[in-house]
Amino acid sequence: MDVQIAPSLLSADFANLAAAVRSVEGADWLHVDVMDNHFVPNLTVGLPVVEALVGVASRPLDCHLMIDDPDRWAPAYVEAGAASVTFHVEACAAPVRLARELRVQGARAGMALKPATSVEPYADLLPELDMLLIMTVEPGFGGQRFLDVCLPKIRRARDLIGASGADVWLQVDGGVSADTIERCADAGADVFVAGSAVFGADDPGAMVATLRKLADAAARRH
Repeated sequence: MDVQIAPSLLSADFANLAAAVRSVEGADWLHVDVMDNHFVPNLTVGLPVVEALVGVASRPLDCHLMIDDPDRWAPAYVEAGAASVTFHVEACAAPVRLARELRVQGARAGMALKPATSVEPYADLLPELDMLLIMTVEPGFGGQRFLDVCLPKIRRARDLIGASGADVWLQVDGGVSADTIERCADAGADVFVAGSAVFGADDPGAMVATLRKLADAAARRH
């Protein structure tokens, strides 16, 4: 599949999210980090903001739920208008059931793994998913340094996806920038979340294009 870029609004100006959305119209997705100050030590946005973003966004919303009890709360984000909803397996009681519920509601179902969570135990779940998210920083805060130790895990995830025969996107989130995106693409990722690299740039739209070019070039080398 083609490379996809999903700028994270976590690094945008929360006082003017509509302008931030307009600045990255060349992106494929808008990544929305939902944090509850329980699963991670940060509090960000919730359902009302997602509903508001749907009304101004020209790109579909990719909601990453860093929250406790996603089994209960995740379906509401589909109702709010998210086109893709990702839950953390570490917080989920019944990941297969939740993934199926998200799909029935019409959204893409994603499952996220923290850096220390092994991917191998979840190989059998891959056919139930539309996307697997490998966190390349500890979830909770933007602007962190990319963890190179996660690259072998991305490669293992790509191999497991290939062996499963399932059509699963492989997303990376955390420290993705012009300096790191090629390594991620070379390891097998195809969907890239970038926050501070995009919204900290003088021209966020131009940075989206730069990241896409770099990832495309790395992917084509395979």
